[in-house]
Amino acid sequence: MQPSSDQDLAHTEKRILEVIKLLLKHDCYLFTCDLNERSITHKFAEHLQREFPEWHVDCEYNRDHHDPKRLDLPPRHDISSDDLDAKTVFPDIIIHHRNTDDNFVVIEVKKSSNPEGDEWDLRKLKAFKEQLGYQMAIFVYFRTGRDDVDFKHSVL
Repeated sequence: MQPSSDQDLAHTEKRILEVIKLLLKHDCYLFTCDLNERSITHKFAEHLQREFPEWHVDCEYNRDHHDPKRLDLPPRHDISSDDLDAKTVFPDIIIHHRNTDDNFVVIEVKKSSNPEGDEWDLRKLKAFKEQLGYQMAIFVYFRTGRDDVDFKHSVL
């Protein structure tokens, strides 16, 4: 697949932001009650699948064709970058065509209640773009555990 134009990527970002707003509206309970990040990303992926029906939307997808996804990243603390326990290199959500090199969007999600910083997720997103050819990488930070849920995002 040819890289998308800046205009196409801006349109994709807009579509994803609309999905996030829909997620916050229809699944607010996940955020106000500060549920597990995997619960949030699963529901986020369901909404994304409806918005991008021509693509596969997967959570923590760990395959590059038939091989486990690997990134050339330095180890994080005592966890290897090729760890198969979904602790490091598996993105929270991807929009892609399975069993191809057609990688469209990679998304990492962080909740405000998570004490870890954003640096590792941003580094990982950059690596997914550079090493695996994702056209767009998005980091989404959700404010959780409060009635006034909100989000902010960064596009790489």
